Amino acid sequence: MLMFDLHCHSLFSDGELLPSELVRRLEVKGYQAVCITDHADESNFEFILTEMKKVIEPINAYSQTKLLLGIELTHVHPKRIAELTSRARGLGAQIVVCHGETIVEPVIPGTNRAAIEAEVDILAHPGFITLEEATLAREKGVRLEISGRKGHSLTNGHVLNMARKTQALLAINSDAHAPDDFMTGEQARKVGMGAGLKVDQIEKIYQENFQWLKGISREL
Repeated sequence: MLMFDLHCHSLFSDGELLPSELVRRLEVKGYQAVCITDHADESNFEFILTEMKKVIEPINAYSQTKLLLGIELTHVHPKRIAELTSRARGLGAQIVVCHGETIVEPVIPGTNRAAIEAEVDILAHPGFITLEEATLAREKGVRLEISGRKGHSLTNGHVLNMARKTQALLAINSDAHAPDDFMTGEQARKVGMGAGLKVDQIEKIYQENFQWLKGISREL
């Protein structure tokens, strides 16, 4: 199965690894790509994107696992999400993730909808996302995340149910912060199956998202 991760963290936020080591560890695991999406708000998103740009070219020149430039807007007020999404893309972000309304953190109500309206690429761990929000996500092409992370994953079944009812797009990600958080193909299948997906549906999600990534990165 194709393996890639579009939501993980490095030392630039609360992860444990330098970008170079993170990519190397995934190269050993056989990953095709990874997008590092460090936590950011208005205080640090420009710094993260500017500094991450410095490592993308040298890493991609020598690694079989290709690194994409991303960011995760985290606990940003809903009224600020659209502007920061636009500014992040202006700074070169290839994937913009928004930290959704997980049930294990006090995320501001309205974050899910604001992120979808801003047309972020991935709405991470969107908790008890509503049918109306999932419908809007389908219209906007925003991927809803099935999370491999403890706590955030508690609502995976609900997220899948909303996605099935609306035909919203999905992405399966680790939300990794430490080396052992990254999933093997088998672990990714278990996360998907735990939410209620069948194996062939899981593989289809990865295949379709990889085609999407190929349109984003010339390296793939």
